[in-house]
Amino acid sequence: MRRLRVALIAPPWYPLPPHGYGGTELVVHLLGRELRALGHDVRIFGAEGSGPGVDQVAPAAWAGDLGGPNARMREAAYLRRVFKRIQSEHFDVIHDHSGPVGTLLALESHRSNVVVHTIHSALEEPELDFYRELGEKVVLVAISQAQAAAASSLPINAVIHNAVDVSALDFRSRKEGYLVELARVCPAKGQHLAIALARRLNRKLIIAGKVEPGAEGQRYFENYIEPQLGSQVEYWCNVAGREKAELLARAAAGVFPLQWPEPFGLALVETMASGTPVLAIGNGAAHELVEPGVTGFVGKTIEDLVEDFQRLGEIDPVRCASVARRRFSPRRMAEGYVGAYGGIAAADRVQASHASGQIPAVPAS
Repeated sequence: MRRLRVALIAPPWYPLPPHGYGGTELVVHLLGRELRALGHDVRIFGAEGSGPGVDQVAPAAWAGDLGGPNARMREAAYLRRVFKRIQSEHFDVIHDHSGPVGTLLALESHRSNVVVHTIHSALEEPELDFYRELGEKVVLVAISQAQAAAASSLPINAVIHNAVDVSALDFRSRKEGYLVELARVCPAKGQHLAIALARRLNRKLIIAGKVEPGAEGQRYFENYIEPQLGSQVEYWCNVAGREKAELLARAAAGVFPLQWPEPFGLALVETMASGTPVLAIGNGAAHELVEPGVTGFVGKTIEDLVEDFQRLGEIDPVRCASVARRRFSPRRMAEGYVGAYGGIAAADRVQASHASGQIPAVPAS
């Protein structure tokens, strides 16, 4: 396949790679790294504090506005700066991960043959309406079959699973007795149910992750989580690096009592890739990500998870890690996108040649 010129647009909130929370930023970082390793010309746009090879466009201070009334204006200003930087360039593909505003600006910029947008969020009616308005002008990529099924009215071009940075993970075949839930703290992630499960099992629980920005997340933490903290339930804020890797690898199980149709679940996959089985409530993509009896179990209720906990001894940590690392490797994700880019770019060249009356050249293999 010929060398492609690709622009990747991350959200403006966290650096690439993120120092803790920042799932979309991690995906963009891994995708850019692997695309470059595959020989493609990649330009990445993101936030201040990012590593080498990233255009640092959004000031770090803007992260404090995430979830607040100024978030949309910060996002718009960031994207305006991005497209001012590339106004004299041309790409085979502009691949937006930032959201609807980025997708619209990419279309209007006329700086690429093709605009690709990966949908990283759950889709409700307002989002569906927006994407339907775009029609086939934008190539839409879903991150799970579950997400695509919920968007059956949209022209989803491909389903490509997110990846995790397996090089940053740890592995321990011998587990300690605690449970862990790594997730932003909010009602949708169900930390109150994780606490109930830990108490039923008489196990220690470590809740790790940032409280979701905004009033709702803070109320949830103060009313439902903080009063229950103590010797059995601990809260670790925004773990990262070696601390996070060891926390996941040493746990007896990861618990994910999801209360919303989660379109993917990076922390769930990171846990499995650490050789730690997961216990999840089957909302969203959980059934698609977890291989029962191999990397964990998926149930409908906390009662189901209590029963599934008794079966964790059936799971081999080595096989659990191996299966998850193979299924969700950065290279596999990048190759999926290259396949999508290549087909799209080829179709675009054919369409352009038909319009000009020329026969497209076949690139050398």
